[in-house]
Amino acid sequence: MTSAHVRDGEAGGLGQGVPDHEVVIIGAGFGGIGAGVELTKRGVHDFVILEKWGAAGGTWHANKYPGVAVDIPTFIYSFSYDQKTTWSKFFTPGDELEQYANELVDKHELRGKIRFNTRVVRQDFDESQNIWVLTLEGGGVVTGRHVIAATGGLEQPKLPEIDGIDSYKGILMHTALWDKDIELEGRRVAVIGTGATSLQMVPEIAPQVGHLTVFQRTPIYVGPKPDWRYNGFWRALFGFPGVAKAIRHAINLSTAYIPDAVFKLDSKYAESVSMALANRIRAWMRTQVDDPVTREKLLPYYGFGCKRPSFSNTYLKTFNRPNVALVTEPIQRITEKGLLTADGVEHEVDVLICATGFAIWDHMPAFPTTGRGGKDLKQFFQTNRYQAYQGVSIPDYPNFFLVLGRTDTFSGRITCSSSRRRRTRPALSQRPRNAVRPPPKSSRTCTTRTSIRCTSATRTICGFLLPARPPIRITSTITVIPRSVRAVSARCTSTTSISGWTTTVTAPRRSRRQ
Repeated sequence: MTSAHVRDGEAGGLGQGVPDHEVVIIGAGFGGIGAGVELTKRGVHDFVILEKWGAAGGTWHANKYPGVAVDIPTFIYSFSYDQKTTWSKFFTPGDELEQYANELVDKHELRGKIRFNTRVVRQDFDESQNIWVLTLEGGGVVTGRHVIAATGGLEQPKLPEIDGIDSYKGILMHTALWDKDIELEGRRVAVIGTGATSLQMVPEIAPQVGHLTVFQRTPIYVGPKPDWRYNGFWRALFGFPGVAKAIRHAINLSTAYIPDAVFKLDSKYAESVSMALANRIRAWMRTQVDDPVTREKLLPYYGFGCKRPSFSNTYLKTFNRPNVALVTEPIQRITEKGLLTADGVEHEVDVLICATGFAIWDHMPAFPTTGRGGKDLKQFFQTNRYQAYQGVSIPDYPNFFLVLGRTDTFSGRITCSSSRRRRTRPALSQRPRNAVRPPPKSSRTCTTRTSIRCTSATRTICGFLLPARPPIRITSTITVIPRSVRAVSARCTSTTSISGWTTTVTAPRRSRRQ
């Protein structure tokens, strides 16, 4: 059955419990493309991919801001079974990644399975028929026995929560919704945010604008970027059998195991290595900025790793330009003409660009989802701290699988999402007529010990606000599910009070087979 057989606006299969498709994949980014490839390999051909945009590529089709590029080595941002060796750079620009996504779609004959410009606005599980009913924008309906959500985490752009943003009379845009028709030449431009997106964009637009003001709340560690170009020699080398695969494995090992070994929270080397790295990076950062006042404002002094570091060879040097200014005073409000900071200065600008990321936790899932008993998935995530069994499935949401898990900081990497797709395959290959749901007696209780280290009182990537008294040891009781049970979820959350402050401790772990 192909996408042409989907019956929009009718519930033709509901009465007999026969869905339009065995599997419905939401999203045609790398997650959805990979899911389609894996299903085809397993002999599952009755599936459709619903994509809200007009082309494949996901975030690489949506994000078109100047300088957009992958911020991890491209060798591990590609599929092992379709390793590309003709990249232009070590950190590939976004347009090449979008092209790679479309090459995969055509090579694996998935284009006929994709319905472009098809936005899912809600999904509900029909318990009487054990099928999912997906409502589309405009009123259409698609039904499926299984649903694979490959919507990704970069779904909803987040505007800054600053008073008066609606009163601004100039041009306001978010980097994720970049408008190529807006002319920046000679204009006064302001950028809010100094994360990874800003590091890529600011050096690109600085030579074009009349004046650029960058508003920074917290400085980040910026290290040198090994972004060399692949010339003929490198491309010829990658063409030899096994070379590209060996490089991929080497990069994977270095990014997966070395940081864990060095920065393991209870390691005796973690503190000294962290301090040495922080000092080394700050020393390099000092060499990039000429003005001593600006240089000091750009230097971070919190513990290395408490905020995500980044890499750029051009971002810091951009502040040496006469038309670029850095503002670290807090933004008090946005006015009709610009931004008013806490020191009473109003910065008038023609264009306000928000490089403020995405509302990841507030838009998970990307649309209303109800499971068995009418349970709302967003409420489940908020109550259970975004838990999912092996990052793939959730209780009371039968035959519903996640490509990007809810508990992994690095779940956006293709290697991690591929792992989750492999965990989904056994359940899909059986294609049960009844819904897969967790047996209540398949859990056991165990105790885990977690060490949390932070060298300053700041919020870590885990979301904890920690005092500067490392290390802090937490013992919590969690519930886990044996590995022999598929497509179920465990509650791996408990609340522990430590030294007068309370937080939710998340400590998922693999249990041994019972």
